[in-house]
Amino acid sequence: MDASPELQQQNTTPLLRKRRKRFWFYILFAGIAVFVAAAGALYFALRPETLRIAVGPSNSDDQKLIQALAATFARQRTAVRLAPIPTDGPAESLALLGADKADLAVARADLDMPADAQSVAILRKNVVVLWSPSGLPAKGSKKAPTPKIKTLEDLAGHRLGVIGTTKANVTLLRVILRESGINPEKVAVVQFSIQKINEMARDKSIDAFMSVGPLDSKITSEAIADTAHERGELKFLPIDVTDAIVQKFPAYQSEEIPGSTFNSSPARPDDKIETVGVNHLIVARRELSETAVGAFTRQLFSVRQALARELPGAGNIATPDTDKDAALPAHRGAAAYIDGTERTFLEKYSDFIWGGLLLLSGLGSAGAWFRSYLRRDEKAKSVALRDRVLALSAMARDGKSTGHLRDMQREVDAIIRETLEAYDDGAIEEGDLSAFGLALEQFHRAVADRHEALDEAG
Repeated sequence: MDASPELQQQNTTPLLRKRRKRFWFYILFAGIAVFVAAAGALYFALRPETLRIAVGPSNSDDQKLIQALAATFARQRTAVRLAPIPTDGPAESLALLGADKADLAVARADLDMPADAQSVAILRKNVVVLWSPSGLPAKGSKKAPTPKIKTLEDLAGHRLGVIGTTKANVTLLRVILRESGINPEKVAVVQFSIQKINEMARDKSIDAFMSVGPLDSKITSEAIADTAHERGELKFLPIDVTDAIVQKFPAYQSEEIPGSTFNSSPARPDDKIETVGVNHLIVARRELSETAVGAFTRQLFSVRQALARELPGAGNIATPDTDKDAALPAHRGAAAYIDGTERTFLEKYSDFIWGGLLLLSGLGSAGAWFRSYLRRDEKAKSVALRDRVLALSAMARDGKSTGHLRDMQREVDAIIRETLEAYDDGAIEEGDLSAFGLALEQFHRAVADRHEALDEAG
């Protein structure tokens, strides 16, 4: 004997509810997955990027500046942070950059750069300063020394003291001598560390001196003052072949030292002096992210003035040449910031945004199909329940007794409860509920008519 429709409904209801719960579990799981993916993407997009920067030697002005920059970026929680890598000097810094063990490096432009190195910023412009005792007595001295060096040509056969132990200064001196028609082998070069400037100034065997640094260099100013005190007033030696040097060696520039740069009374020098300059740079490899370099450059110049109050040398930071034919091309990220051609957020990530929208649209369509697939049984069940109400309406018109009608009403009540639960769970749509309402209204009308007929017959 077949089970009654009411019993069949009671048997299928737990299964339907289980399926609904499973559906909402899938929805919840998908929502959590989307949230985690979005949160992960946001984290990776917004987390600060750390760039390794090689700088040396230890306790140098370069290292102090980079350490101050790193501390400032960390304190301001900027998008790009710095991780200084101490080195023995610019040569080692460039070696680490070339070996991809550093993202940035601090070095002079006339050193051997990696093939793909590009400039990011100029930390300072160094100029060559050459001087010698002029023969004029120093203040308080009665005897004037005999001048030995009046021009560059007079350097042949004499000793020249160079401040700094780097080979780059000696290389630059040899370039200047050769282009001036002087055999570098005829000039004896003695290098002194910056801690031995006083010793250099007192050494009577040194006939001329050379320093390479920014115009506001304390080292150069102190060396000039010490030399004047020990050896009498100075004669500054101009370099008249700067144009030829720059043409042959693009890493150098033609510069000018204004009068009274190193002292005003007496004026040192007493007039402007032509000389050669070389930039001290922050460089990066071409492959380094444009976004990262652009952000670093922006941050660097935004804190430059504030940092100069702590480290005066920071005020010398300048932008590199962004011309395509520059001796050392500017990195595209730095050039974009300097030239004002940085891409906006939408320009940078428009492809990802549109791709994300398309992905979400696809996920929405897939979700709608999945939802329809999971609810196919519920949909069929709701149609079956509605048809059952219609069938009960037909049966109610021939109901044999009020008791029989009450049994039908109880079954319809159960159907109503099941339908409303399905609607609350989202298993059926509002249109399906409206159609069910029409069937329910027809049933109640049939029951009312049959009660009236039974009352009249009784």
